[in-house]
Amino acid sequence: MKHLSILIVAALAATPLYATPKNLLVVTTTTGFRHSSIPTLEKVLAQLGKDSGAFTVDYVHQPQGGESMEQVLKKLSPESLQKFDGIVFANTTGQLPIPDPQGLVDWLKAGHAFIGIHSASDTFHDWPGFIEMLGGEFAGHGAQVGVECLNQDPKHPATAHFGKTWKIALEEIYQFKSYDPAKVHDLLILDKHPQNQTPGHFPVSWSKSFGTGKVFYTSLGHREDLIDADADLKDRMNPIETSKAYQQHILGGIQWALGLKATPPDR
Repeated sequence: MKHLSILIVAALAATPLYATPKNLLVVTTTTGFRHSSIPTLEKVLAQLGKDSGAFTVDYVHQPQGGESMEQVLKKLSPESLQKFDGIVFANTTGQLPIPDPQGLVDWLKAGHAFIGIHSASDTFHDWPGFIEMLGGEFAGHGAQVGVECLNQDPKHPATAHFGKTWKIALEEIYQFKSYDPAKVHDLLILDKHPQNQTPGHFPVSWSKSFGTGKVFYTSLGHREDLIDADADLKDRMNPIETSKAYQQHILGGIQWALGLKATPPDR
C-alpha cells in the first residue's frame, strides 16, 4: 500500500491541475473539400481536453436537418464568442459565411487563442486579415509521403516531447504561400521539398502572437492513423507511437495558445 500511495502521489504531481477548464469552440464546417478525418479530430480533441483537464469543447458542425450555413456559424458572432477562451479550426475549408469577420479578428487580438489544424490554412483565401492572422496560406500538396520533421524549438509545449527530428511514415504535406518565416515562430519544418527533395525551408507547424492573442498552427492532420492512437484502426501506416506524439503536439499547442503552458524565456 505504501508503494501504491507513492505512485499515486507521483502521478498526480505529473498531471497539471486546472481549477477551471478553458472553453474551446471547435469548428469543422466546410464549404470546400471535406476531410474524412474530421470526426476523428473531433473525437480526439474532446478526449485530449477531458484527459488533461485543460479545456472543454463545443462544436460548430456541418449544417444538418435544413439548417443553413449562416445558422450554424452564429456561434462565431462576437456575442457568442464571449463564452469561449479560444477557437479551433479543425480541417475547415472554403469561404465560411461567418457573421462578423472583423469581430472575430478583434476578439482574437484581445487575448484569445486560435488553433488551426491541417486545412485551416485552406480557408478564407479571399480574406487577407485571416491569412495575416494565421501566418500562411495553403498553396497545394502532392502525394502522401514519409517525412522527417526538424524540431525548431525543443522547449515549446507543442514540440518539447520530440527529439531533434520527428519521423512520420505517411502524411499529406502542404506547401504554402503568403508565409514569411520572419513573422512566425517555426516549430517543425522540412529542409527538403517533400516531393522532389529540393533543399529549402518548408514549414510544417508554427506559432505566433496576434495582438495579445496567440496562434498555433500545424499542417499535419490529414490521415486518421496519424490523429488516432486506436490500436484497432484499419489500414494503419503510422505507428501508434506516432499518433500519440501527434496528439501531444496538438495538446501542447492548445495549452500554449490558451496560456496554460509557457515557453521558457531563454529558448
